[in-house]
Amino acid sequence: MSDQDSPRRTDHDSPWKDALESYFQEFVQLLFPAIHGEVDWLQGYSPMDKELQQITADASSGRRHADKLIKVHARDGGETWVLIHVEVQGEPEDGFAQRMYTYQYRLRDRYGVDVVSLAVLADTSPGFRPDSFRYSRWGCELSFAFPMTKLIDWEARWADLEVSENVFALVVMAQIKAKRLDDGEARQRAKVGLIRLLYERGYSRVQIQRLFHIIDWMIQLPRELERGFLEVVYAIEEEKRMPYINTAERLGIEKGIEQGIQQGHNLGVADTLRKQIALKFGELPAWADERLSQASDEQLDEWVVKILSADSLEALLDKH
Repeated sequence: MSDQDSPRRTDHDSPWKDALESYFQEFVQLLFPAIHGEVDWLQGYSPMDKELQQITADASSGRRHADKLIKVHARDGGETWVLIHVEVQGEPEDGFAQRMYTYQYRLRDRYGVDVVSLAVLADTSPGFRPDSFRYSRWGCELSFAFPMTKLIDWEARWADLEVSENVFALVVMAQIKAKRLDDGEARQRAKVGLIRLLYERGYSRVQIQRLFHIIDWMIQLPRELERGFLEVVYAIEEEKRMPYINTAERLGIEKGIEQGIQQGHNLGVADTLRKQIALKFGELPAWADERLSQASDEQLDEWVVKILSADSLEALLDKH
């Protein structure tokens, strides 16, 4: 794995985790259309993360990228749990099919419900296509098959992804580019192209921000190209008259960090934080202004990064 592929955070599965949690129905519709037609989507769906953790805690996890367990309702009135393994790795893993079976039977045994296991393979090895687990000994036989999709197969249908109305097509495109492109400038061009699609498809502000976050995390750039990428995206926002916070926020924060370093004190960072807080959360309350004034350089540096993902001002500034 190259440096530009290295995750920004310790929870490596977060881009896929975010994508699956935000766009589960679209994910199934694009990658498993036959199964999509069997689900009663009007009844919604529920993540079952705690249940999945209970059966995977002591299992050999291999190098999986993300696991999700979702409860859905079938059109025939039944309740089904959908186990999704998203395998994102550069090399095939011999034990993958067995792990799919292990998780399947543990869920079935523990909760007594039908479990549908889906495999999404995002590696780049054409021959790695596990879709079953079998063994036989002395007349005792077991055969377990599961639906599988290989993301690189979509390269032959790239034009379909580009015109697809399904938002998950952008996630698939981003993942393929992230795995295929090693050259930094090529990654930058691909990333800009995908971000431009966000603004051309008429998505809502929330949709653009969420998808930007996923794409930005999947296709990471060398540090020396990051500024240029942000400047181009900022220009796209100007062109489309869509000044959404996510991009402008990151651009302003990076400028603020540089100002703080150049000035040798925390004034530039604090001023930038005040502006970004006002942009994201509204007028700065007195208690927050006081915390910024009293904060150390290290604390300001932490907040200036944390604001990118903070859901509230209280969470950002650790107000208890």
